[in-house]
Amino acid sequence: MTIIIAGKNTLTLTSLAAAVLALGACGGNSDPFESKNTKPAYLGAVAIASYDGASDDLLTAGLGKTGLGGTAPAVADPLKPTPAELRRLAIFNNYRAILDISTNGGYGTLYGPNVDAKGVITTGEGKIAGTEYIAYSDDGTGRQNITMMVQVPASFNPANACIVTGTSSGSRGVYGAIGSAGEWGLKNGCAVAYTDKGTGTGIHDLQNNTVNVQNGVRTDAAAAGKNSIFTAELSASERAAFNAATPNRFAVKHAHSQQNPEKDWGKWTLQSVEFAYFVLNEKYGDLARDGATHLKKLTPSNTIVIASSVSNGAGAALAAAEQDTQGLISGVAVAEPEVQLAPDARLSVKRGASVLVGTGKPLYDYFTLANLLQPCAALVSPATNAFNTVNAATATNRCSALKANGLVTGTTTAEQAASALAALVAAGWQPESNVLQASHYSFATLSVGLTYANTYGRFSVKDNLCGFSFAATGAAASATPNAPVPASASALATSFGASNGVPPTIGINIVNNLSAGGPLLDAASLSAGGVQDYNIAGALCMRELATGSSANAVRVRQGMSEVVRSANLRGKPALIVQGRADTLLPVAFTGRPYYGMNKIVEGTASRLSYIEVTNAQHFDAFLAFPGYPERMVPLHRYFIQAMDMMYANLKTGAALPASQVVRTVPRGLTGAVANPIAASNVPPIKTTPAAADQITFANNVVTIAD
Repeated sequence: MTIIIAGKNTLTLTSLAAAVLALGACGGNSDPFESKNTKPAYLGAVAIASYDGASDDLLTAGLGKTGLGGTAPAVADPLKPTPAELRRLAIFNNYRAILDISTNGGYGTLYGPNVDAKGVITTGEGKIAGTEYIAYSDDGTGRQNITMMVQVPASFNPANACIVTGTSSGSRGVYGAIGSAGEWGLKNGCAVAYTDKGTGTGIHDLQNNTVNVQNGVRTDAAAAGKNSIFTAELSASERAAFNAATPNRFAVKHAHSQQNPEKDWGKWTLQSVEFAYFVLNEKYGDLARDGATHLKKLTPSNTIVIASSVSNGAGAALAAAEQDTQGLISGVAVAEPEVQLAPDARLSVKRGASVLVGTGKPLYDYFTLANLLQPCAALVSPATNAFNTVNAATATNRCSALKANGLVTGTTTAEQAASALAALVAAGWQPESNVLQASHYSFATLSVGLTYANTYGRFSVKDNLCGFSFAATGAAASATPNAPVPASASALATSFGASNGVPPTIGINIVNNLSAGGPLLDAASLSAGGVQDYNIAGALCMRELATGSSANAVRVRQGMSEVVRSANLRGKPALIVQGRADTLLPVAFTGRPYYGMNKIVEGTASRLSYIEVTNAQHFDAFLAFPGYPERMVPLHRYFIQAMDMMYANLKTGAALPASQVVRTVPRGLTGAVANPIAASNVPPIKTTPAAADQITFANNVVTIAD
């Protein structure tokens, strides 16, 4: 049956009822036709692309399970990759950056595109048809340009509507969560709301003045204008002077945007949900009376929204839930969150005989401490460390420098190394992290610490904070070993698809401008007297920004104060999953205190459970490195289960698990090869854990089962 209204467009009674219901959910005017679907003002032009699920798709960019597990897809012209080629590279690299892509590690059996939403291993490639929408969120200046993306699978059912957030981890671009929240959401027929949260792949080549635009293609910065993902705020004369003094350098968005985007990670995540609602209502909403706009058919009253992701993206999900005043988010399920809390001495966290009072250390504090101590600590039983690439001679010099600065004790190198490792454990790293400290120093610590020093202090690239800069460097056997050189043109051209967002990446490295004799690759640089000690002066300078009183330290700590979270999830059901051996974002500084403060702040209204997994750490992709696979299990297995449990709770009211320690079983070795993973290695999260596995809260004390 239809109704004719004033000779205008026809509407079904069903669509009219939907409009009325949508209006009721918004609490608006009694005229149902005023509940129109409008694009949020902060969104720019929306690019739309549909994928057939065969030649190309949302999850694997047409590569399928086999392609994602193989070699990187080829680019016809490496100097001029197409947007489609860059997208394919981005999905390939970002998916693999999150997961262990090895059959023995669980790819294709525990997880992967061919494992369906129920955990059943299929013979298919796991390609998912659907439509992708991409736009910038900006304040009109073009300086923010937060990339937003919504993927709507063909299986999306508006009668069973769900949205999952997929804010990028680390400093990755907008596809950064494709292998975590993205895969889970798409497999379960949910729209996925992604954002790069203002830290994505924006690399400004200052020498040649080229940048990435939204589709990843590189172009001249002036020609890109406001379509640039990131252009450093330098005048032409400033850039010329900078290039003359320090040629062949780069600015990157997370470090040099001067926006401190972390303070708004929750905002950007909420905006991605609003973008998803706009997209879905344009696609599924009935036409309004004007015949040109759509009505709001999907609203928080009839749509499940799970705030999700891992690492930085997980921290953004928690921030979004805290800031959600519109009821956009139904529940939260995250893994290994980067989250920081205001100091609060009411809280204590106890594990065995160890008791830590307070809410843990801020990220920049513990990264600068690790940056000082990890190279020296790597000399404790170096042969037992997982993937140890720390140079013993250089690390020995670092130990001596630490002793000279009163930061370790001992007269021998062995004693100093033991002192450094003990200091890390005393600060809050779990003993299970000891064998991972060396590899984390080699691959992550300085990069993350330097990025956050710059972003918190809102420093410009021209500041060369603590004497550091970013540049490609000559090979050891070249005419200019370890010195800044022009970057590879093809690496830059494909940077959108290959970069992790911050150096070292695509051949762009961290350079010590203050090295004796001239700028050199930081790890190879020379301190006074020509000594290699992993640049103790730079490490001490970065540490002073966390603990000192200089003008730069004041700037950094102001930025740090802007990113603390409240732990008030507004009564939303929530699950946090974290590996006990997390060495990047230790549990003592993140998941544990967040759980405790949530209980203090929300009291009996708290619905947060904290799941700590033994023999698990931050980077599942590191499980391919020597020393990792036999010791560690994939945390991704538990991220998937947490998502399943949260969805079941929101859909059917199924009970959420109590806080607990999940005790896994390492795979071990047969000869020199890690054994294939089995279900017995990764037992499930229990709804009701045994008493010996419980994590409890009482009298402001979190007690972790040892």
